[in-house]
Amino acid sequence: MAKSTKSYEERMLEMEKKEQESLEKAKRYAEQKKELLKRKKAEESKKRTHRLCQVGGAVESVLGAPIEEEDIPKLIGFLKKQEANGKFFLKGNAERNTYRYGGSV
Repeated sequence: MAKSTKSYEERMLEMEKKEQESLEKAKRYAEQKKELLKRKKAEESKKRTHRLCQVGGAVESVLGAPIEEEDIPKLIGFLKKQEANGKFFLKGNAERNTYRYGGSV
């Protein structure tokens, strides 16, 4: 078996260099992960905003006029009362989708 030609100091320096490279790589991965989470949150926020705009548009189209800010508490009260009476919007997805796409419930 051949003897190692590198001294302990040289091997330690190599190990420290590899350790530093690993730490830098881990830091890059952490930054990439953080960026991915940021993008995911932005996408979810965009979808939520779109959904809220669709709901608001649907309500305004049924009412035939824009919803004023002072009407929002009345609308919320009405919807809560409807939910308490029939739990219509909280039923299973099958019934919800049947209603949503024009079938009978």
